[in-house]
Amino acid sequence: MTGDALLSAVGPHSSCEGGCSERHSHHSEQTKNNLITRLNRIEGQIRGVKGLIEKDTYCDDVLNQIAAIQSALNGVGKLLLEGHMKSCVVERIEAGDHEVIDELLVTVKKLMK
Repeated sequence: MTGDALLSAVGPHSSCEGGCSERHSHHSEQTKNNLITRLNRIEGQIRGVKGLIEKDTYCDDVLNQIAAIQSALNGVGKLLLEGHMKSCVVERIEAGDHEVIDELLVTVKKLMK
């Protein structure tokens, strides 16, 4: 999954620790730091793949690195989805907003592509 696809899948309000009334994320500092660390690592891996391609590295080696990047992005998505489900989704259901279930299903389908 590409970075753009991940952002499209999880959206700007993917994790809402502390409430979602304004429809944007409310990450704890620990969660935010964890996500940023993971994304920085992924960014470095992507730069590494670019370098491998520039050096005409054997295709299978490049593909293995791409698989590792996709796995890492999936991990970021899982963390965001977990936070979203434990906070925003619960909060909105408790408030009587059952539309969130359809929204969540669309998001999960995008993440599973």
